[in-house]
Amino acid sequence: MPGNGLWRTKSIEQSIADTDEPGTKLRKELTAWDLTVFGVAVVIGAGIFTLTASTAGNIAGPSVSLSFVLAAIACALAALCYAEFASTVPVAGSAYTFSYATFGEFAAWIIGWDLVLEFAVGSAAVAKGWSAYLQTTLGLMGLDVKTEVGDGIKFDWGAVLLVAVLTALLVVGTKLSSRVSAVITAIKVAVVLLVIVLGISYIKAENYSPFIPPAAESGPAAHTGIEQSLFSLITGYSGSTYGVLGMLAAASIVFFAFIGFDVVATTAEETKNPQKAVPRGILGSLAIVTVLYVAVTLVITGMVPYTKLATQPDGTRATLASAFADNGVDWAATVISVGALAGLTTVVMVLMLGQSRVLFAMSRDGLLPRGLAKTGSHGTPTRITIIIGVLVAVAAGFFPAGKLEEMVNVGTLFAFILVSGGVLVLRKTRPDLSRGFRVPLVPLVPVLAILACLWLMLNLTALTWVRFLIWMGLGVVVYFAYSRRNSVLGKTGESRVEPEPVVERGEEPGH
Repeated sequence: MPGNGLWRTKSIEQSIADTDEPGTKLRKELTAWDLTVFGVAVVIGAGIFTLTASTAGNIAGPSVSLSFVLAAIACALAALCYAEFASTVPVAGSAYTFSYATFGEFAAWIIGWDLVLEFAVGSAAVAKGWSAYLQTTLGLMGLDVKTEVGDGIKFDWGAVLLVAVLTALLVVGTKLSSRVSAVITAIKVAVVLLVIVLGISYIKAENYSPFIPPAAESGPAAHTGIEQSLFSLITGYSGSTYGVLGMLAAASIVFFAFIGFDVVATTAEETKNPQKAVPRGILGSLAIVTVLYVAVTLVITGMVPYTKLATQPDGTRATLASAFADNGVDWAATVISVGALAGLTTVVMVLMLGQSRVLFAMSRDGLLPRGLAKTGSHGTPTRITIIIGVLVAVAAGFFPAGKLEEMVNVGTLFAFILVSGGVLVLRKTRPDLSRGFRVPLVPLVPVLAILACLWLMLNLTALTWVRFLIWMGLGVVVYFAYSRRNSVLGKTGESRVEPEPVVERGEEPGH
């Protein structure tokens, strides 16, 4: 397409050719196992340790396990689309890069800006959660140490310490990060398995009845005005506590527990055999965490009546430890806290990794200053990684996460929709491309993925949508003020590498 215009696209061949550009080249060191570890590392985190119990008590009851299944299905549909894209375009940037090849530069910028929000806010929020667990763990060891200090302006030194250490790890190299992540991930998976195995002996069948509690007009999670879900605001129906609608609404909330598997796609450029390794990493990690999540929810809701897991009037939220404490297994709280500490560590690290790779791709394309895309002696984007580390440390150190966590959900779902739609577009416009993995039942699977994500987005609060639109509006200003004029594709007028048809086995060009 012409070099000027909002919808200029960057060819797949040019995207791949850019990966060999001197000075901005990433090392190919990762295997399918590394990617699976990254996926499990980032997905098993705050969600399984804190979200499971409170969502059961407030919104869904024992049927929260079905909510996890529904959220997992939506993720799986999108994951299939990610796998096809990542195996076809093994380039850093994930949804940003995929959108550049299908929808054009402006859409790519919007999704890149959206991913900046997802990863940055997610990193800062989870770092603060890690700091809170650190204080809890130190307390269980008899050490009364506050990780957040100061009057008026509070400083969270725990969160800053974590971000600083992880930034150094990411600068040294992705492979080292993967090894550290593998060790920590093993610890937290062991804790999750302990929760399942130990909890089974405390399950009481009567706690599963009713499995889907009767709908309530109001409840612990009831909200009004702009705080209610967009679906409730549009339809005027507020009965989303318990019942079938409660189970569906809970799926939108527990979706947060699955966020992160898409980070695997951002490391495609650093993978030895991306055509096979990336799909295996994405789908493998998603399958593992889904089994663990459903097992944990069945155990927790079987251990105590769901009403005991509701948020208390003073705002105290139930966690996995709450169910064990209620059954007199207090020592499990210490083990779970240590597991949560380990879990959140890898979540922050992989979110920061994904953030750096998206900004790296945007900088290499000139939509952000190109000097940021330089790689250091370790083969990693050192400048970007350090800048991200500083920004996340400031956000986590001085600002409360608050409701911004929900913005991670809406941003991720938006990215999923574009990627799923992109598969349909690329199948039509470039049927000649060699695809290491193909989404089955096209167009059915991508369409179902889009519809599932739209439904989950509708169940997020209207306030979340307002904040999201404000952030997107700011992104549009930045694009027209800087990115459009400095785009490499815009300056060259056309892709620097002419597309050459690549025929798939047993398939003729154009079919």
